[in-house]
Amino acid sequence: METLKNATKMAADPLHPYYPLGVEVVGYLANDWNVPQMLAIFFGGCAVIFYTTYLVVKRVHPHLPRGELYAVMWFVLTGCIHLFFEGYFALNFKYMAGYQDLFGQLWKEYAMSDSRYLTQNAFVLCMETVTAALWGPLSFVVAAMITVQHPLRHPLQALVSIGQIYGDILYYATSMFDHYILDVTYSRPEAYYFWGYYFFMNFIWIVIPGWLLYNSITETAKAFEIAGKVNKSKKIR
Repeated sequence: METLKNATKMAADPLHPYYPLGVEVVGYLANDWNVPQMLAIFFGGCAVIFYTTYLVVKRVHPHLPRGELYAVMWFVLTGCIHLFFEGYFALNFKYMAGYQDLFGQLWKEYAMSDSRYLTQNAFVLCMETVTAALWGPLSFVVAAMITVQHPLRHPLQALVSIGQIYGDILYYATSMFDHYILDVTYSRPEAYYFWGYYFFMNFIWIVIPGWLLYNSITETAKAFEIAGKVNKSKKIR
């Protein structure tokens, strides 16, 4: 009888903490590290990337304006996240639920807010693959162009920023469609998973790229305005 009770309890208990309840997560293993440990390592790594970038830029271009320096630091950081962190997902999406390395555990923690990352969802796989393959390397290119004041900086900055914003909008839209239209929820019910992980962490890639896109548009408009005035003056002569 006791064995039957235990078997019934095990059958009733969820095999993993992800939503919607009962969704299949292949090979799931609970994380070894707690959240503060993982976040400390992740943000510590971000700090190292920022500081290293700062030192390199100051050596290459000591008088680069502060706003430009911040833009370089952003593109290097976002390039690292796209290429290595999101690239890790694109390469390991199929069995990632059982991985216990740092990136695997970070993705499993993030998936509390969006279980599509552990269920081999076609959209997030394609979106993250494009992000890693295109916006990752191009972010490094833009960072270098800002540092050396290359004339192609703003066209490429606008391209990468539009790509990031577009991907984020589709990411939000597909999840919200499933939530409101199909009544399928991918986030756990705790508010901090939805608002902290799902909303805030992704909204950063709308706010900052949005500002950079605006910057590129205004600078491009100024360049065309100056070119137009120069052409007019040549015609008058």
